[in-house]
Amino acid sequence: MTVSNLPEDYGSLLLEVKERIRAAQYRALRAVNKELIGLYWDIGRMIVERQAGDTWGKSIVQQLSGDLQKEFPGIGGFSASNLWRMKSFFEAYAGSEKLAQLVREIGWSHNLVILERCSEPLEREFYLRMTRKFGWSRSVLVHQIENQSYEKTLLGQTNFDRALTPELQVQAKLAVRDEYTFDFLELGEEHSERDLERALIGRVEDFLRAMGGVFAFVGSQFRLEVEDREYFIDLLLFHRRLRCLVAIELKIGEFQPEFVGKMQFYLAALDRQVREEGENPSIGIILCKEKNRTIVEYALQSSTSPIGVATYRTVRELPRELRDQLPGPEEIARLLEE
Repeated sequence: MTVSNLPEDYGSLLLEVKERIRAAQYRALRAVNKELIGLYWDIGRMIVERQAGDTWGKSIVQQLSGDLQKEFPGIGGFSASNLWRMKSFFEAYAGSEKLAQLVREIGWSHNLVILERCSEPLEREFYLRMTRKFGWSRSVLVHQIENQSYEKTLLGQTNFDRALTPELQVQAKLAVRDEYTFDFLELGEEHSERDLERALIGRVEDFLRAMGGVFAFVGSQFRLEVEDREYFIDLLLFHRRLRCLVAIELKIGEFQPEFVGKMQFYLAALDRQVREEGENPSIGIILCKEKNRTIVEYALQSSTSPIGVATYRTVRELPRELRDQLPGPEEIARLLEE
């Protein structure tokens, strides 16, 4: 039934009601998920407690699985393999009250990915927090782990400590990595910057996923005009959590210090001409094929605009040994807590 002559503010009423319904649905789903994870936690705990001091073979868990499936037909999750996962799940997090709370904030399939693919508590905490914060799907989470987002995020080279407010620093650090893998591109080892840009635009969804999944695409060769002169930013994105524009410059060679000055100019122009009221200062990412970490550190030292320098790869290679370069556990823990 459609009513004619609706009041002018009906549209805002409809929008407000729909948002309220969506919020209720989201809270209901979160409550259901938290209850399910709590159930699996308790089953894992009971198995562990019964096993203490006794020798339980696989046949006992197999029997328990069969009996549960008979008692609760049509309800999945009680296979023998999943019961063993519940046991491992409880054992992995029972000693950490902090992580025991975090695991209830994401889905069971996400928890299994982190449990089975990550071995260190801090690494698990990183992916638990990032999944909760950015709403990663299971496939995005797998992609992030395979591409070593934990290591590459903690090693990121930026000047955010000096160029951003304390409220934005940590969030921005987690948004810019040390290296990105664009293995979905069909590019040879030799390619031009324009080839790289066109290939990324042609696979823009994969590109945004590789960047972290919380960016929106604004444009390529984004035009700026300053004093009747035209300037073009290779790629312009918008970070939905940081609520800021992100300018990306693509360089197919090694990082050069003068790249920072050019990016500072772009960011100043974006903030003055394009940035909307309520948005945070624009951020720049210089993507290079190679970089010398010391040269990058010196180049960013005097920069007042928030800039990060990262490298990219167009093919997936065997994981680099990055763990020896990571900050100490205390520093990692502090970053995650903030």
